[in-house]
Amino acid sequence: MPDTLALALPDPRTCEQARLSRDARFDGLFFTAVSSTGIYCRPVCPAPTAKRANVRYYANAAAAEAAGFRPCLRCRPELAPGNEHWQRGDHVVARALKLIEAGLLSEQSLDELAARVGVGARQLRRLFVERIGAPPISVHTTRRLLFAKQLLTETALPVTEVALASGFRSLRRFNAAFAQANRIEPRELRRHPRSAAGAPLLLRLGYRPPYAFDALLAFLRTRALPGVEQVDALSYARVFGPPDAPGWLRVSAWPDEAHALQLELHCPQPTQILGVVTTLRRMFDLDANPQMISDTFAGDPVLGPLREREPGLRLPGGWDGFEIAVRAVLGQQISVAAARTLATRIVQRWGEPVAGMPIAGLERLFPTPAALADADLRAIGLTTTRAATVRGMAQAMLDGRVDFRAEQTLEEFVARWVALPGIGEWTAHYMAMRALSHPDAFPAADLILRRAANPGAKELSTRELTRAAEAWRPWRAYAVMHLWRSSASAAPAPRTPPVTRKSRA
Repeated sequence: MPDTLALALPDPRTCEQARLSRDARFDGLFFTAVSSTGIYCRPVCPAPTAKRANVRYYANAAAAEAAGFRPCLRCRPELAPGNEHWQRGDHVVARALKLIEAGLLSEQSLDELAARVGVGARQLRRLFVERIGAPPISVHTTRRLLFAKQLLTETALPVTEVALASGFRSLRRFNAAFAQANRIEPRELRRHPRSAAGAPLLLRLGYRPPYAFDALLAFLRTRALPGVEQVDALSYARVFGPPDAPGWLRVSAWPDEAHALQLELHCPQPTQILGVVTTLRRMFDLDANPQMISDTFAGDPVLGPLREREPGLRLPGGWDGFEIAVRAVLGQQISVAAARTLATRIVQRWGEPVAGMPIAGLERLFPTPAALADADLRAIGLTTTRAATVRGMAQAMLDGRVDFRAEQTLEEFVARWVALPGIGEWTAHYMAMRALSHPDAFPAADLILRRAANPGAKELSTRELTRAAEAWRPWRAYAVMHLWRSSASAAPAPRTPPVTRKSRA
């Protein structure tokens, strides 16, 4: 796949049409900068349209700010969904962007970032300027400042805590950087905060339409762990954080607001807030480009009708990689419901209890690798082999033999995990789908996939399905969700699903 800045930015005619029509499908895919005002906007900005002669288009906010433009106070570029184009694939820039989003530059240097992706710092900077339009530090700084702008506008957090939450260790540096980027002081955005001091934060999480939120909640609801999560028809809630300072969150549709989810968040440690929001954006797949995915499936005889039946179907991620890994292993050879029962027993036995949660039923954290590395898992109903797999996986996490590093390729991730006893390619690809939210992960041996991909005929072999799925790249994980969804809605689920290692976790 070509990887250039020119291809990432829609052609000028498309940008112009989207700007004039305020097309929400292009929100976050480009930004409009107006030379006469020095401001850059989202294509959905409600302000009067500028003259074409004064308009410039940029593929991302960092490039617009690097060119000297400041963010609009009306359409608020910080609310735009991200452009996952930059992070797709295994190019150096894509892997570096994943690390920046994971917060690496908040703690480490540009040299360390470059080393993690296998190039020199000068080469990485050159690649970023060529493809992104701004160097890595500028991308990192723009991300932090836009998040700070959202916190200043929507919450009553003290400015000092906003600085910490957005990754600044010095209030003086935060004030200077914010004033330079926005041409106003941080306190000037504190006139009408949406939430009162001491109340949970209320934040908007934007996405590009369409968005099948009900379908995503349905997937999470059948897998929700009592004590850790609560999922109903309208929202997802969970507890998180260290046992001595736990937090909680709830995600639902934003009331009376199109193209956004609402996040209610209680986070005792301000430095965790950006990480929580980043995790939720991945978990709820808010930066996907549904039009591009849908166009890939348009001509497929099976997926074509499914994408029309369920537009905007997203890839449901998981909160924590180790949690997803344990649940994937538990899901081998048993049904979703049975796997959830075993996972619930693990939570009740080894999960750290927490108190004081305002949402009834949120009372425990999922166990850490250290808690399960030596646990007697046979006592809660696991077979000897399955218990050994979970313990071995936990120990491998502690040893650093496997992990969920954002910059690793799909092939590298799968290869490292299948080297562990009891982990096959189905399990590794399922983990990549849920824990890494990798758009091209594909558990091809899944029995339900092999049936759903050839409806009304003999189920495909793993090799046949893999060959057919080549046409679905780089969105095979979304094809999985469509096929699973169609299988679940085609007929009532059997009371006891077929016993197979390929059952869905």
